[in-house]
Amino acid sequence: MAEAPTSPAPPRLPTLGETVRRHALTARKSLGQHFLFDENLTGRIARAAGALDGHTVVEVGPGPGGLTRALLAAGARRVVAIELDQRCHAALGELAACFPGRLEVIQGDAFDVDPATLGPPPLKIVANLPYNAATRLLVGWLPTIAAFESLTLMFQKEVAERLTASPRGKDYGRVTVLVQWLAAARRLFDVSPAAFVPPPKVTSSVIHLTPRPEPLAPADFEALSRVTRAAFGQRRKMLRQSLKALGTDPLPLLEQAGIRPEARAEELDVAAFAALARAWRAQSP
Repeated sequence: MAEAPTSPAPPRLPTLGETVRRHALTARKSLGQHFLFDENLTGRIARAAGALDGHTVVEVGPGPGGLTRALLAAGARRVVAIELDQRCHAALGELAACFPGRLEVIQGDAFDVDPATLGPPPLKIVANLPYNAATRLLVGWLPTIAAFESLTLMFQKEVAERLTASPRGKDYGRVTVLVQWLAAARRLFDVSPAAFVPPPKVTSSVIHLTPRPEPLAPADFEALSRVTRAAFGQRRKMLRQSLKALGTDPLPLLEQAGIRPEARAEELDVAAFAALARAWRAQSP
């Protein structure tokens, strides 16, 4: 009886250090790159994202693939990695060969890709975001955040503090309101600059976002975005003054929303901003 053919063994996975040396990969400041080499840390980030079995995981800025390896090792059904830096693609291709059918690499700018379209649910985003693009990327994902089961993201610590801030605090701002309106935000742990190559000048933090089944209060995204931009654009001024940037008399808006004209932006919680956005939308043509 003939023996059944055996599948060839998958290629040996080189260490991340070997990969970086062979491809002469160095982090570029212009791209906001800081590579993670610590396997214990990348594994911790992957675990922080929760169960990955059966999930498509979107990663932005994988670089040489340190976190990508951890996501695949943690059992992600499929990882879609968006990488602008063409120098990293050969290294990521080697990684894809070691995990056949489980890693797709998209060459391009993450600002041009809608991650909600990259796979069927359940979807997760897990990424060490480039510092120079992190906040802008997150705000761009908010309109479709309901497509994701969770987002586990690394930011500069000061940005993470804004995302998890409470009203009346110095870190509370426009991005706080927009994010917390749509998701529950938890700051999980900090990451020392020494964990990166090259080390950044700031501490980083890992944040876990869980999209809400429904927004925290009724409003539409555009209206809330406009109102918060006006309110926090002059955060030291009373709302009766700062909201003039909306091009309308703020007093009727504030009265309809039940907010004191003397209040300042940092005093309002998310629900109050949503009420203000509804009032502005009702009066807008």
